[in-house]
Amino acid sequence: MTAFADLGLSAKLLEVIEKIGYETPSPIQAQAIPLILSDEKDVVGQASTGTGKTAAFGLPIIDKLGRAEKKIRALIILPTRELAIQVSKQLSVFAQNTDLKVATVYGGQAMYTELAMFRSGVDIVVGTPGRLIDHLTRKRLDLSNIKYFVLDEFDEMLKMGFIEDIEALLDACPEEKRMLFFSATLPKQIQGVIHNYMDDYEHIKIEATTQNRGDIAQYYYNIRNSDKFELLNRLILSEKDFYGLIFCRRKIDVDELHAQLAKNGVISSVIHGDISQ
Repeated sequence: MTAFADLGLSAKLLEVIEKIGYETPSPIQAQAIPLILSDEKDVVGQASTGTGKTAAFGLPIIDKLGRAEKKIRALIILPTRELAIQVSKQLSVFAQNTDLKVATVYGGQAMYTELAMFRSGVDIVVGTPGRLIDHLTRKRLDLSNIKYFVLDEFDEMLKMGFIEDIEALLDACPEEKRMLFFSATLPKQIQGVIHNYMDDYEHIKIEATTQNRGDIAQYYYNIRNSDKFELLNRLILSEKDFYGLIFCRRKIDVDELHAQLAKNGVISSVIHGDISQ
């Protein structure tokens, strides 16, 4: 079985890995980390969410950057601010034995906070495409020293219409850089970006696995739409303490179900795109 110590990471990083409790590398980590450390090829990693991609690119990038230089040398782009914050926190944990600085930029955060981080000097910027483009067009984001350009959840960014922003950010970086693209799927548009920007790259593909938890029973009811609420209500009443997540196809369905549950005395909360974050 492969161990983190076999992947070529420095003693500093191995100490952090042991401290945070990582035991054995996931398949994407075991394949990507040595490739990124090798300084040879760009990497296209095809793996689903939750497979450990942040450590797969974060650990070797931190190792290769070494000491702080107070200039942006790694740019990591994610589709949402929640993911950007999550990845930034993980990278800061990985970098705890170094003096590298990680900055997070995303829409909704005060601009002056991000500008203050840039002025103080950062090594790694984690951000969302829209906010990064905003800083770039205002000439507040200097990408001239980029050594690592990372796209995580690339297919999700494609669905959200960020392809032009991604290409603008790529064009603002030096030609001599490592490109690390991670995506669950590789639709034609992503393949087009790979073809246009990558010459020599390694494609890592981790097959998705589906595993059913033995402690979760699964049931399927084939009923008319008009009977759904009645069935749901009976299921709730059949349990002494019912706690659950209920997914609906549309936001309006969520709101209507919430109102129906309230009429029946069931306490629920609503989460969807029109609710204030």
